[in-house]
Amino acid sequence: MCKMLLSINPDHVENTMNGNKRYEFRKIRCRSDVDKIVIYCTSPVKRVVGEAEVLEVIVDTPDEIWERTSQFAGITKGFYYKYYEDKEKAVAYKLGKVKKYKEPLKLTDFGIKSAPQSFVYMNPT
Repeated sequence: MCKMLLSINPDHVENTMNGNKRYEFRKIRCRSDVDKIVIYCTSPVKRVVGEAEVLEVIVDTPDEIWERTSQFAGITKGFYYKYYEDKEKAVAYKLGKVKKYKEPLKLTDFGIKSAPQSFVYMNPT
């Protein structure tokens, strides 16, 4: 299996860590063998703060994805639709167990030089 590192806004990271956000939304689907998301919290934190299991990857229209995920989306409907504006497909990663690291780590601790715009695949550890 495989991990991928995602850059995520601090507000969304907090909602993921406290269980209010059980889906991570993206415009691009990852490889099918990804089973964990490593969470890089963007500015001002700029640290890898935890990881989450990927239980399912859902690819469908933005309307269908919202219908299936809105209860635990952790974002507003307006924010969601602005993100997917003019897009025909949406991707939702259904998150399982979320683990918060005791000490946030630097990207360089993982051999990564800079935060990805979308995502980067990582070697299993």
